[in-house]
Formats: sequence, structure tokens, C-alpha cells
Amino acid sequence: MDDPLAWETTATDIDYSCPGFDIRRDDVRLPDGTETDYHYVDEPPAVVILPFTPDGDVVLIEEWRQAVGRVNRGLPAGGTEPDDDDLAAAAERELAEETGYEADELIHLTTAEPANGIANSVHHYFVARGCEPTAEQELDFNESIRVDVADYDDLLAAVVDSGTGEDVVDGRTAIAVLNYELTQR
Repeated sequence: MDDPLAWETTATDIDYSCPGFDIRRDDVRLPDGTETDYHYVDEPPAVVILPFTPDGDVVLIEEWRQAVGRVNRGLPAGGTEPDDDDLAAAAERELAEETGYEADELIHLTTAEPANGIANSVHHYFVARGCEPTAEQELDFNESIRVDVADYDDLLAAVVDSGTGEDVVDGRTAIAVLNYELTQR
């Protein structure tokens, strides 16, 4: 890369692997010639789904999040598999596995790098319409998820007014809802 801010990666290795992500260490040379290392979360692309029922409510999940020690209220999401060439199909799969709902239509909303200072995560956001419960959840061994349905305007208020009780502080959910509100509604 010709940008004078670019770091040169001289070596890379995985320091630790676990289900869902790795911790990668890059040996780097900074623009001033200093050599150091840099650790970050290395994970596959993910899909995040903003699922609407036929009457306009939103299908949400409540999931235990060990990193913050509480139940997180937000949108269904999940990592892609190595053979996932079709991100919309991956979004359909994650929606069904986490919620038991299937959509009539999936539309790409946006793509974001939510934490590119500490992770190489790329999240692909989709709006799902016509979502109906069609099956049971098929959760991974390390998922504890409860499904809920909420009024869209209540969800929007919970994102905007986070910290007021029925708050939604999940970053993936905030990106999806606010982007939808600004571009689609």
C-alpha cells in the first residue's frame, strides 16, 4: 500500500482459537520504521437481520452475553460459514436457526466494520420482510436465546433512548435500526 500511514505486516499467526473467532498476532513495521506486534480478533464475516413480521413488528432475540455479564436484547445475527458464497442465504439460515422464523423477502441494507480498531469483523445487514414462525430454533451449543417480538417504533425508541430501562445498547442492532430509519423508512 502506498499510503504513508500504512503499516507493513511482516508476519502473522494465530495466538488462540475458539468457536467463532481467533486472536491473531501480526508482526508489523510502523511508518517510522518501529517494529512491534498487534493483536486483534480475527473472525469470518457476519450477517445481521432486521426481521419484520407481516404486521410490521420486529423479531428480536434476548441472548446471554458473557463478555458483559447480562442478557442482550437485539437482532438475530451470526457468522458466515467458509462455503457461504451467498450472504442473503446465510442471513436466511441465521434467522431460522436463532428465531425459528423465515422471511418472504431479504434485502441488503448496509455493510459495516463495527470495531476495526480491535477486530477485522465485517457485518452485512439485511432487512427481512414477511417473517413468520415456521420451525423450532436450532441453536449452537454455546447460544442461550429467547425470541421476542416488538413494535418497530418501540425498538427505535429503545435504541435512541438507551439507558432508560427498555434500552437496546447492542451496537449491531443500533447500526441496523438507525440505518433503516435514515434510508428506508
